[in-house]
Parts: sequence; C-alpha cells; structure tokens
Amino acid sequence: DSWLSEEGIRREVSATAIKRVLAREVEAAMREKKFSKAEMARRMHTSRAALDRLLDPEYEAVTLSTLRKAATAVGRELRLELR
Repeated sequence: DSWLSEEGIRREVSATAIKRVLAREVEAAMREKKFSKAEMARRMHTSRAALDRLLDPEYEAVTLSTLRKAATAVGRELRLELR
C-alpha cells in the first residue's frame, strides 16, 4: 500500500481491483444459477451490452443501479461501505 501511495496510483489500483472482484463474483453467481448472459440481462432488465460492461474487469464506469440489478438477479444483496 505504501509503495502504491508513493507512486500515486493507490486509488486507481484499488478501483480496478474492486471492479475485477465484482465482475468475478457476478460471473460465479451466474454459473451457480446456470444463467446464460441473455438470461442474466433479461433478469436485470438491461441489454447484453450493459451486462458485458459489468463483466469486463477493465470497465470501471458501472453504475450502482447496474450492480444492484445484478445482485438482485442472482438472489444476492449489494452492500457498500465507506471507510
């Protein structure tokens, strides 16, 4: 953490890591429920393109609404925390 802070990239690296974890968790939940991308997008009331952006570990501009829809679609709860 200190090296990342010294280099001025701590926030960027943290945001990327969080997004990758979220994408993996959504994919794992989809596999567990045996949902295809088309089925998941239908349950989220969104497009396949929006789901693809959510599942893309490099795409960080995902909205809270999209995350909430994904969690609900797989029977999970979205929780956020400020520290």
